[in-house]
Amino acid sequence: MSRVGKYPVEIPAGVQVAIAGGRLTAKGRLGELSLPLTEYVDAKVEDNKVTVAPRGNERMARTMWGTTRALVANMVQGVSAGYTKSIEITGTGFRAAVQGKNLVMNLGYSHDVVYPVPDGIKITCERPTAVKVEGVDKRLVGQVASEIRGFRPPEPYKGKGVRYADETIRRKEGKKK
Repeated sequence: MSRVGKYPVEIPAGVQVAIAGGRLTAKGRLGELSLPLTEYVDAKVEDNKVTVAPRGNERMARTMWGTTRALVANMVQGVSAGYTKSIEITGTGFRAAVQGKNLVMNLGYSHDVVYPVPDGIKITCERPTAVKVEGVDKRLVGQVASEIRGFRPPEPYKGKGVRYADETIRRKEGKKK
């Protein structure tokens, strides 16, 4: 029995959830997301709650039960409150700036790193060393933040590089004489 799937997803005020044609759609003040439902689960909207149930007792149905419930909960939170990832840039001369639809980063390479901002994502720089990635799709926000971090991951000796704001870097001791 799924520990995640058995709990219904509460629908907050200002969010509409509809199921039509094997597709679950959530609309809120921040945007609209949709999820194709698999043939292994049934979803129902009743009393401002979305409930997900498996269609059988086979392994794949039980697997998709919890997964679908988690995806629906992420969609509902995304269209109502949104998701945010904060990124810190550490290093001498390392900085970032938003120029039009691109994030331009100086990360110690011989050239600037230019990252085109995908649709549905908003990137802001409060300081030259702080980048904030915002959006309604949790997966897309995490993917964009991961790609930005991948340009210069933090190194363990001095801690230089691009890291998440809540990430801790395990530091290593340098060479001994």
